[in-house]
Parts: sequence; structure tokens; C-alpha cells
Amino acid sequence: MSEKARKLFDALDLNSDGVLTRDEVISALRAKGPTLAAAGDLPFWGLGDPDASSALFDRANLDGDDVLTFEEFEREVDRRFGW
Repeated sequence: MSEKARKLFDALDLNSDGVLTRDEVISALRAKGPTLAAAGDLPFWGLGDPDASSALFDRANLDGDDVLTFEEFEREVDRRFGW
């Protein structure tokens, strides 16, 4: 398990229910992204507009159920961010 992926997932899981919705990813990256990047928990180039955040969500949501489990999220951010 990637510790960086876990830390980022937990930061984005605004309601702490163990899954991420598209709205959570977009809202959390907008609100917390710069702070996470400054702390080294998110690459600065990983910050994006809502369209980029939505695209990241779509690439991770392989089963199409409109929520991301940690495993789906981890697979995508480890691949994308090189963790």
C-alpha cells in the first residue's frame, strides 16, 4: 500500500465514508490541493481544474459505479504520480 496514496485519499474523503465521489475529489482538490502540494502529499502538477480532477476520477473508476474505493484510487495515483 502506498502511504502517500492513503494520506491523499483520506484528505480527499471529506465525509470520511471510505469512498470518494466525483464531487468530493473536485471540491477537496480545489480546497486542499495547494496545501497538500506544499506539504509534498500531492505533486504540484497534479493540481488541476475541475475538468482535470473529473478526468482523474473517470480513469480511476474502472468499474463505473461512480465511487472510488481506496484500491481504485491507489492504483491510479500510484501510476499517474509515480509513487
